[in-house]
Amino acid sequence: MADFLKEQIYTIPLRTVKRAPRWKRSRTAMIDIRAYLARHMKCEAEAVKIDPSINERIWERGSEKPPSRIRIRAMKMEDGIVQADLVEE
Repeated sequence: MADFLKEQIYTIPLRTVKRAPRWKRSRTAMIDIRAYLARHMKCEAEAVKIDPSINERIWERGSEKPPSRIRIRAMKMEDGIVQADLVEE
């Protein structure tokens, strides 16, 4: 049997990142992704483990131009930890 309780694919909108100063947008996007996953997977923000591929995708065009949305596969493990991976398109 699998060691995760719940698996879900989310399309996370990052439009609100445009409100941050240009040089802080990608950093703010990473914070927003962690908060979104914590809210939807019902866990603490510290329990969300983000894969480096998500970080690379956000920072791909620099700190001023993060993508407007991103698709993420989130899996909640039995111990309450949430693993987040980038969905391959």
